[in-house]
Amino acid sequence: MDNCNTVDSNEHPWLGRLIVVGLFLLAQGIAVILVAFVALLVSFEPGWSATTEQASLLRPGDARSGTLLLKQDGATTEAIRLGIDVDVTVSGPTLRVRVTQVFRNPTKDWVEATYVYPLPTDGAVDTLKMVVGDRIIVGDIKERQQARVIYEEARRAGQKAALTEQERPNIFTNSVANIGPGETVLVQIEYQEPVHQSGNEYSLRLPLVVGPRYNPAPIVQNVDFRKDGSGWGATSSDPVPDRDRISPSVRDPAQNAPVNPTSITVRLKAGFALGEVRSHHHGVKIESPDNATRIVTLAEGAVPADRDFELTWKPAAEKAPSVGLFREHVGDADYLLAFVTPPSVDQATQKPLPREVVFVIDNSGSMGGTSIVQAKASLTYALSRLQPTDRFNVIRFDDTMDMLFPASVPADAAHVDEATSFVSALQARGGTEMVPAMRAALTDKLGDTGMVRQVVFLTDGAIGNEQQLFETITAMRGRSRVFMVGIGSAPNTHLMTRAAELGRGAFTHIGSVEQVEERMRGLFAKLENPAVTALTATFSEAKADVTPAIIPDVYRDEPLVLAAKLDKLAGSLEIRGRVGDRPWSVTLPLENAAEGKGLSKLWAKRKIADAEVARTLRAMTPEESDKAILALALDHQIVTRLTSLVAVDKTPSRPEGEPLKLNELPINLPSGWDFEKVFGERPQVPAQLRERHADARNQSTARRPGPTAPDAIRLPKTATPAGLKMIAGLILIVLALILFVVNRRRPLLTDAA
Repeated sequence: MDNCNTVDSNEHPWLGRLIVVGLFLLAQGIAVILVAFVALLVSFEPGWSATTEQASLLRPGDARSGTLLLKQDGATTEAIRLGIDVDVTVSGPTLRVRVTQVFRNPTKDWVEATYVYPLPTDGAVDTLKMVVGDRIIVGDIKERQQARVIYEEARRAGQKAALTEQERPNIFTNSVANIGPGETVLVQIEYQEPVHQSGNEYSLRLPLVVGPRYNPAPIVQNVDFRKDGSGWGATSSDPVPDRDRISPSVRDPAQNAPVNPTSITVRLKAGFALGEVRSHHHGVKIESPDNATRIVTLAEGAVPADRDFELTWKPAAEKAPSVGLFREHVGDADYLLAFVTPPSVDQATQKPLPREVVFVIDNSGSMGGTSIVQAKASLTYALSRLQPTDRFNVIRFDDTMDMLFPASVPADAAHVDEATSFVSALQARGGTEMVPAMRAALTDKLGDTGMVRQVVFLTDGAIGNEQQLFETITAMRGRSRVFMVGIGSAPNTHLMTRAAELGRGAFTHIGSVEQVEERMRGLFAKLENPAVTALTATFSEAKADVTPAIIPDVYRDEPLVLAAKLDKLAGSLEIRGRVGDRPWSVTLPLENAAEGKGLSKLWAKRKIADAEVARTLRAMTPEESDKAILALALDHQIVTRLTSLVAVDKTPSRPEGEPLKLNELPINLPSGWDFEKVFGERPQVPAQLRERHADARNQSTARRPGPTAPDAIRLPKTATPAGLKMIAGLILIVLALILFVVNRRRPLLTDAA
């Protein structure tokens, strides 16, 4: 046997070697093929993808939480990130606010950024600074069109420029041109504002987000052209001609982390010993250097800009000062600010008259979430406060309207129970057609029956056609008095305060369910007690220009606030009025006025508001009103709808020929709002997409509100670069096959030789 095996092996010595080499080459080929197939599934470095030609370009899944993404030329790029710092100094009756906005450009492009943001309605914006590196560029007040021309010229010339424009008294737009790759630009604005007082409580409110506005569709009128060539044709009118400028893109909170981190510091110097200091919607840390000073900062550092910041403070004594008198000398004039709180109605013997109260509740889509809960709770509380001698009605509206009763009914138990059930069943939906509801509320079907007629209007005020509402109140108010109740985390305070002023009523804000009873109790103290009426102000020696021009009635616990420009600070100010049916007067010696800050700005801002009101009341023509506003704005350097702040760095920074891209920065949805109630239902995300992107906060949306059904939300493209991976894998497979063939032929050729 051994001999036979030896013979077979010697006769075919190449066969064993061939088998061994073949097995080796087969294993090598299989290994290379496996490596090639694995390459199909392996993620390559960003340099493989054409979408990452620049370091700034990335896929949505690669972004950190809270990163803002923009779509450019089919790719997704990180947008300019925005941070905001708000510094407030309260000095007695006034406050000075400095808002610093940080624009950072992480891309390799030269960009222009625009950002819509809110400010207080009665804030006088007077300062703009732009900081680039160690350079500070200070802005100037110019007529609006002139400021826009200056900005556009600087933009085209490659110069850094900033422009602050007023869209509404509480909505502003910042534009910043020619931010270079990797650059950070600071834009700082400042404004002056009076402190608000109600009874024993002082307060300030910092609006931090512009809520999406409902803008009614334009009314188009068509006229057929006549064959006689008379030239008649189609005309159109738009109730919100600037709708695009007050409707910034809004991020869906279900799919995006909050943006625009905001830090706040308040230096409170009240001028008297302080008691309770309270932040109603944000956690704060409070330091007390002395008994009249507090330093208030956010407990969590920066917070998302998605709700208003509200701070209130009370004196340590049981009662707040009932009189305040402050002066400021600017140029050749003296400016005076007077606070006088009339005696409470409890001191009068006037018995309250029976009332007719018409409640109007907004149940439109923007009231979805916590807002509708607050509104329903507020109205339910109000219904429970009605007296048997009162009459009432309830109107609800979205883009439709319902009146509970054909006319006001007695406030007996049966009617109040019916109204309570009606309110509890309300759901938020639809658009916000506010004007028809206000018309219905102001329609006085009872006539002058000796009853006090009051309209209580509960809404977030999220509309763009405010002027239409103001004109409706002016035309139809009659003997009615309009009381506005602002609901939610970011109400339209411009609409609220102006509507209450034109309606000779008052404005109350409810920012949370916890505030409902307290704030509604305060409102009913105004509703149930006579106002201080027939108010006049007389200066004994000085020649004075007093604002408001028409001194309004003052309700319980409200101070009368007067501002005046004087030719000399001498003599006294006498205020007269009637508390119920009794005469009341107070005299203030001007020599007792204390030094105040920014009073000239506040006087000018209030005079500008007087001109706007006079225009609405048709006491001034539009031309007369505009002329008065422009003169006041230029004299006192204030931003208005006719003036803007513009700052230009004279040195060009963008190289000639480099393109400039526009980035519009989205904002957060106000806290408590329901995104689907405002913009419609979200499209269903495919299961595969949900599995691959479990953290939906990195997905980006850009939406604009409108009166009709919204378009589908635009989701980012989340596909992988599979095409490049397929090509790379096929190339490796081909190389593996070539290597296999070459390695196989080499031993065969060697053996043959």
